Amino acid sequence: MRPEDLLVPTPSGVCCKPGGFFIDPTRPVDKAVITHGHSDHARAGHGAVLATQETLDLMRLRYGESFAGTTQAVRYGETVTLGGAAVTFHPAGHVLGSAQVAVACNGLRIVASGDYKNVADPTCAPFELVPCDVFITEATFGLPVFRHGDPDAEIAKLLRSVTLFPDRAHLVGVYSLGKAQRMLALIRAAGYDKPVYLHGALERITRYYQSRGIELGDVRLARDAAKAELAGAIALCPPSALKEVWTRRFPDPLSCFASGWMRVRARARQRGVELPLVISDHADWDGLTATVAATGASEIWVTHGQEDALVHWSTQRGLRARPLAIVGYGDEEDPEQDAQGQP
Repeated sequence: MRPEDLLVPTPSGVCCKPGGFFIDPTRPVDKAVITHGHSDHARAGHGAVLATQETLDLMRLRYGESFAGTTQAVRYGETVTLGGAAVTFHPAGHVLGSAQVAVACNGLRIVASGDYKNVADPTCAPFELVPCDVFITEATFGLPVFRHGDPDAEIAKLLRSVTLFPDRAHLVGVYSLGKAQRMLALIRAAGYDKPVYLHGALERITRYYQSRGIELGDVRLARDAAKAELAGAIALCPPSALKEVWTRRFPDPLSCFASGWMRVRARARQRGVELPLVISDHADWDGLTATVAATGASEIWVTHGQEDALVHWSTQRGLRARPLAIVGYGDEEDPEQDAQGQP
């Protein structure tokens, strides 16, 4: 069996012909297998959705109870037969509930990574390497310039600034699903035990993480705090809120932004970010190339991101490689349009 007989790129996403489903489809389809809850991968309107329980819950939080006709929760390591294909979910290490999707048929195995990172994250299951014949990898940070470094060192930078400027509120731009909760966990792991304040748009997903047993410490809504109480505090908000009137409730706010894109200092300057924090929920260049090599795949398909550089790297090492060039996958590491909830 050729890989294209099992999975094929289409305008709606990657389609499994023997199984009759799409992986992370970009438009409504009859049957969708969803890797994780970010809105560019998990859309409403499908006839049937298979995903981890956490991803289904997060889709309900974002889209409401009727986001799909039917749903089926799949556990990590569980294999589900769809038509002529066997589908198994494996942890992707990206956000809570994120999964790689292994599709097998007639002795051929293709793994669709979704988004992933292969570094420790206390808020989700760690990335699991899955040997395969074909690996479909993201390439959000698929250029050699992107090397994220140590997230603990970035948290230390934030806490040093809080100590140096005890009268300034530190406002940290984060994405509502994954980054906000990871930042909270990293801050707590560094020994910071004071309250951390949230923009209202981050509350529902953060409370959901806590309901799943993830310890995030004392988390409060910024709108319920007096201005004097916020002096010297850390507050998390959507990136777009850093330029909104919401910031006026804070005394002398200091703008921070946690993202892999903060490796590019020009981006920080363009956004007016005073304290860039290079913390990403995607694999960096070294993580991408190490994962591609470790899967043992002889063929690499690259999607959403810096496709050409990773394709070139793969072909230089004797692998067959191709860009999928599917339109519709964005990057939640650029500001999301999900400022839901009262600020």
